[in-house]
This record gives sequence, structure tokens and C-alpha cells, in this order.
Amino acid sequence: MNYVLLGLSWAVFYSLHSFLAATKLKRILQGKLENAYKWYRLVYTLISIFLILGITIQALVIPKTILLSKSVFTDYLGYMLAGFGTIIVTKSSKNYSLKRFLGLAPLEVHEEALITTSLYSKIRHPLYAGLILIFLGYFLFAGTLSSAIHLGCLLLYLPVGIYFEEKNLVAQFGETYHKYKSATPPIIPRFR
Repeated sequence: MNYVLLGLSWAVFYSLHSFLAATKLKRILQGKLENAYKWYRLVYTLISIFLILGITIQALVIPKTILLSKSVFTDYLGYMLAGFGTIIVTKSSKNYSLKRFLGLAPLEVHEEALITTSLYSKIRHPLYAGLILIFLGYFLFAGTLSSAIHLGCLLLYLPVGIYFEEKNLVAQFGETYHKYKSATPPIIPRFR
């Protein structure tokens, strides 16, 4: 039952993540909140942090069920993948203002630009690629059922999350994003 609740917690998190990031909801709230809308991103971030902390606490109190026996190889591979994932997440975040991303500085409407350089020239969603590597590395290192649920829920959500995120990006950047999308793969780079 604990693991079902953990999976449901991730479902709530990912559903809220997509719902709160929807362009339509943002337009409605922008009309209703007017000047206060500039702090919407901060509220969004605080909700996300609260939910992630709840999921983390939930995962920590669940009795450990081992799925993958630990070895030097799984430990090394887990650390390596999580390390690469962390590097990718960090490098992909360098193009953004951390204050604006977290909502600590108000984001003015239409202030963002489409980033297509650095890691974004190889894949459209390096942040997601990094998260996959981090969660996979954690699973290989921990080998627990809860770490497998974390990874499984992320992998189930990503196609949905990418669909909605790209819908928002097309609405925001139009033909520019369509061209970028046709030239750049979503998560796995082309090696040629």
C-alpha cells in the first residue's frame, strides 16, 4: 500500500506540474490577478517544493524493499549516471536566471527568449535528460522498490510533460519553435 501511495503522490505532483504550467491557466490567472501575476512563478515553485518534500519524506519512511542487489558495479554506474545527470541539469540551467526560474524575481510577460544554444542545440529537453540519468543512477545505487517507482513515474510522465510543455512553447514562440523542434531531438541526441 505504501508503494501505491508513493506512485499516487508522484501522479499528483506531475499532474499539478502540468496543470499549473498550462498556458490557458496562466492567461486566466494573469487576467484575474493583474499585477500580482508576476509572482505566480514563486507560488508555483513553493507548491512544487512542498510536494517534493512530501514525496521525499514518504519515500524515507517506507520500509526498504530491495529489487537490485548492490555491487561495486551498480554503485559505480549509479554514481556515474547520477553525476552525468547532475552535470547536464546544471549546464542546461546556466541559460536561465535562477531568480526568475524560482520566482524570486518577477517575470514580466513575453520576457523569455527561446534558447537553442549549448546543450539545447543537441536536445530540446536537457533538464529532463539529466533527471532521467539522476533517477536511473539513484535506482542503480539504492536498488529499492521506491527508487524504481521514482524512476518509473518519471518515465511515464515525460511523454505527457513534453507534449504539454511543447504545446506551450509553440504557443509562445510559434514557427521558430516548430523549426527548432524539427531539427533537434527531444531527449536523446543524434550521434552523427
